[in-house]
Amino acid sequence: MATVAADRLFGKSIKRREDPRFITGRGQYVDDVKLPGMTYAAFVRSPHAHARIRRIDTAAALRHPGVVAVFTGKDMTGVNSLPCGWDLRKEKKIPGVVQDLAMVPHMPLTSDAARHVGDPVAVVIADSQTAAIDAAEMVRVDWEPLAAVTVTEKAAQSDAAFKGAAVTVKKRIVNQRLVANAMEPRACVARYEDATGDLTLWVTSQNPHVHRLLMCAFVLGIPEHKVRVIAPDVGGGFGSKIFLYNEEVVCSWASRRLKRPVRWTASRREAYLTDAHGRDHVTDAEIALARDGKILGLRVKTTANLGAYLSTFAPAVPTFLYGTLLNGVYTIGAIHCEVTGVFSNTTAVDAYRGAGRPEACYAIERIVEAGARGLGMDVAELRKKNFIPKFSGAYQTHVAVSYDSGDYGAAWDRMLQMLDYKKVRAEQEAARKQGRLLGIGFSAYIEACSIAPSKLVGALGAGAGLYESGKVRVHPTGMVTVFTGSHSHGQGHETTFAQLVADKLGIPIEQVDIVHGDTGSVAFGMGTYGSRSASVGGTAILMSLNKVIEKGKKIAAHLLEASPGDIDFSGGEFRVKGAPGKAVPFGAVSLTAYVPHNYPEGLEPGLEETSFYDPSNFCFPFGAHACVVEVERDTGNVRILRYLAVDDVGNVINPMIVDGMVHGGIAQGVGQALWEGAVYDGQSGQLITGSMMDYALPKADMLPMYETDRTVTPTPVNPMGVKGAGETGTIASPPAVVNAVVDALAPLGVDHIEAMPLTAERVWTIIQGAKGAR
Repeated sequence: MATVAADRLFGKSIKRREDPRFITGRGQYVDDVKLPGMTYAAFVRSPHAHARIRRIDTAAALRHPGVVAVFTGKDMTGVNSLPCGWDLRKEKKIPGVVQDLAMVPHMPLTSDAARHVGDPVAVVIADSQTAAIDAAEMVRVDWEPLAAVTVTEKAAQSDAAFKGAAVTVKKRIVNQRLVANAMEPRACVARYEDATGDLTLWVTSQNPHVHRLLMCAFVLGIPEHKVRVIAPDVGGGFGSKIFLYNEEVVCSWASRRLKRPVRWTASRREAYLTDAHGRDHVTDAEIALARDGKILGLRVKTTANLGAYLSTFAPAVPTFLYGTLLNGVYTIGAIHCEVTGVFSNTTAVDAYRGAGRPEACYAIERIVEAGARGLGMDVAELRKKNFIPKFSGAYQTHVAVSYDSGDYGAAWDRMLQMLDYKKVRAEQEAARKQGRLLGIGFSAYIEACSIAPSKLVGALGAGAGLYESGKVRVHPTGMVTVFTGSHSHGQGHETTFAQLVADKLGIPIEQVDIVHGDTGSVAFGMGTYGSRSASVGGTAILMSLNKVIEKGKKIAAHLLEASPGDIDFSGGEFRVKGAPGKAVPFGAVSLTAYVPHNYPEGLEPGLEETSFYDPSNFCFPFGAHACVVEVERDTGNVRILRYLAVDDVGNVINPMIVDGMVHGGIAQGVGQALWEGAVYDGQSGQLITGSMMDYALPKADMLPMYETDRTVTPTPVNPMGVKGAGETGTIASPPAVVNAVVDALAPLGVDHIEAMPLTAERVWTIIQGAKGAR
C-alpha cells in the first residue's frame, strides 16, 4: 500500500533519479536496440555544395558481399517531400504583418540535384555496417557541379534618421552559424511487421508524436495508427532532434520494402553535415535615444540564412520567435523589424537552444550598449532608466506579444549588488592605469517559452497545436504511473515530474514512475523544446492529478459517510472538514477504486485521468547577467574572470536541476561568444569546421565558476506559476561576454565588434588595428 511523504517536494533540490543508470552505462539509446535480421544503412552523400545529378551507377555496390539493396530517389515512388511545419505564405492574414514564403521540395533522397554538401542521393542496405559503408563508397555518381552560395546575404542599408532623437546609433551585428553537437548523434531503427502491417521506429526525437504525424501523413502516406515511434533515452538535442530528417524516412521506407529491420547511426562527420544548424543572422540595427537616455525607437533589418531546404520549423525561428522579442525588457517608443530569409547551399538552419530568442537578445543588448556609449551614459544606468515597470497580468509590447509578469528592475539590482558594481568599476580603472584591458559587460534579457495558445500559433503559421498531454494512472496499491507527452533528453523530467506528483498526492517520490517517448503508450503530445516541459507538460499532469483527487474525494466521502463537498485532501489523506479523526489514506481510496465492493453508486471504477493543456499565453522568463573579462593585449586571448546570472523563471520545482540548466546554457552561450562557429568555404561550399578538430567547443577549464541567484515572479498563465528555464543562459550570455570584451578594448578606441566568435586571433587583429594600440 502507498505510504505518506514526510514533507513537501515542490521547490526541493533532489538528485536526479535517472542519473544512476546513465553514469553506470545502463541507459538505453537507439543504437542499443538489437533486433533479429537487422540490416544497416549507409548513405551516399553529395561532396558538392550544388551539383546536378546526371547519373547514379549502383552496380558495383550491389555486387559487394553482404549488400541487401541499394536505393536512389527514383526508387522511392509515391514518397513525398519532407514537410515544413511552419507556413508563412501570403494567404495567412495576420494584422500588421506582411509575410511570404517560398517552398523548396525536400525529397528524402534527392534525384535531380544536390543542394548542400552531405545531401543524400542514395542508400546502401547491408547485413553489416562495415559492408554498407564499404559498398556506399562504390556507388558512382556523375555530377555536374554548379555555382554555390554559402555566405548569408548582406542586409540592406537604411539612411533614415529617427525624428526627435538626440543620438542615433547604427551597427552591423552578425550572429554566426552554430552546430548543436549533442552528445548522442542522431540514429534510427525501423522495423516493419509484414504480418500486421505495423511499423515501429526507434529514433532520437524530442517529439515522437510529431515525428509520426509528419512522416505518416505528409511523406510516406502510412496510416498513423499503424506506426509506433519510440524515442528512448536521448543523449541531448538542443533543438536539433525536433525535426523530421531524411534518414529516418528512408530507413522506414526501406524496412517496409525489404521486410527487415534497418538501422542507421550518424557518424560525427555526418552529424556536422546534416543535423540542422542554428543562428546565422546578419542584422543592421539602429537605435534612437533622447538626451536623457530614453529609448525612442529601434529599427532592425535582418537577413536570416535558412540553408538549402526549409527544415520543420525553420520559418518560425527568425520571424515569430525573433521579431516578437525585440521589445526586450525596455519601454521603447516604436519598433520596426524586417526579416528576409534566404536559401543557400548549406545545411538547413532551424531551432537551436533558444531559437530566435538569443538572436533577438543579442541584437537588442549590443545596440543598447552601443547607444549608451554614443550618448556617453553609463551602460547600467541607461538600461535601468528604460526598464518596463513592475507588472503582473499583462504588458502589451509593440511587437505583437503580451508579457505575462515581470520585475526587471529587481533582477537587475540583485545582479549589480552581487557584482558590487562601483567596486568593480574602480578595479577596472586601476587596471587600466597599469595597461591591463579589463572589461565589464551586461545583458538584460527576456525569453518567450511555452509557446501558445494553439489558435494563435496556427494563425502565425504553425502546422500543429502546441498543447501538451498528461495521463495519471493510480494503481490499486496507490503507486502512480504518469504518461507525459513531453520528452526528456537531459532535462530531468523523471525527477521533476515525479516531484510534482508526489508533492500533490502526498506520497513518497519512489512510488511515482514517469513514462515518455512512446506513441504506443502515451497520449498525443507535442514533445519538448522551447522551455515548455514544466509549464505546459507539468500543468497537464497537474490537471489530471486534480481530477484524480476530485474522484478520490467522492470515494473517500462514501467510505467516511460524508458529503464529497466536506472532504479535504492534503498530506496523502482524505479528511472530513472539522473532524480530524475521520480520515482515509490515499492508498485505501485507490484500492477501493479497483475493488469497488463498498463504492458510490454511479461512479466508474478505476483511478486514471488524462488531460490536455493548451496555455492561454506564452510565459516570459527574464533576468540580468554580467561578465567581467580580461583581454591579453599581446595575444588577444579573452579570460573570463567572473560571470554572474540572476534569472527569474517563476516558481521552481527543483532548484538544483534549474541551476544545472542555467550553468549549461551559459556554457553554450559563452562558447558562441568566444569559440564556436560553423564556417563554409565561400567557393567550394565545403564545411571547413566539420569536425571537433576544427569546431571549437568550450572545455571545463575554459569557463569560470558561475555566481548565480534568482528572483521569483510567478506567471499567472499556469496554476503552478512556473516559467521556462532551459534556455535562459544561452540567451543572456553571448551579449554579456561580447559587451565585456568591447568594454575592455574601449581605451584603444574600439566601440564595436561586428561578429562572433571573439577568438584570440580576431581580438588580436582588432587590437592591432585600433588607434589606441599604436
